[in-house]
Amino acid sequence: MLVLASQSTGRLATLRAAGVEPQVRVSDVDEPRILAELAAAHAAAGSPAPTPAQQVQALARAKALDVAADPTLAARERDPDLVVVGCDSMLELDGAVVGKPGTAQRARERWLAMRGRSGTLYTGHCVVRARDAATAEGVSSTVVHFGSPSDAEIDAYVASGEPLWCAGAFTIDGLGGAFIDGVEGDPHGVVGISLPLLRRLLARLGVTWTDLWSPPAESGGSAAR
Repeated sequence: MLVLASQSTGRLATLRAAGVEPQVRVSDVDEPRILAELAAAHAAAGSPAPTPAQQVQALARAKALDVAADPTLAARERDPDLVVVGCDSMLELDGAVVGKPGTAQRARERWLAMRGRSGTLYTGHCVVRARDAATAEGVSSTVVHFGSPSDAEIDAYVASGEPLWCAGAFTIDGLGGAFIDGVEGDPHGVVGISLPLLRRLLARLGVTWTDLWSPPAESGGSAAR
């Protein structure tokens, strides 16, 4: 069984479309604290500030480990091969990290700055095997080419509420898809979970991707003759 440590509807829909029906358990990690601790560790070591890839990986790891350690995860006893997947995404634009805007004003400001330009969407992935806490990690990166929506289109998109809680203030699989001119790389990574990368990470932990596929639904009627 696969447990998705995320409340993202996009990640859930992507897995379901790929034949995987995960259990969803949302983590309780304090994301600002995780990032502050990461920055402090880099500063103490005299290292450069954490890159976007390092930030999303740290958050993905924290989410997956938090859910995997939850003693109420009852499926652990039923499935010794249960794995937990944590993900996190951030957009890098001109060297600056763009996370979730959170407010309509910030979402609008970001779209005014992004339109007609390109950025890189980083998505960290961490897979934890629940029985022994073994992990496999990786980061996907996809270049996103933004279209040039009008001010009125931006206002309408922001008013929909969709971009407020999305990394980079956009989606590619929802209302925002019409404002994305193209991507270079794995489009699933833009949704927030890279299926090819996830398959490789699972393999490192001895889990075969096709074993996670849900059985096909049985037909309710008789076959035509």
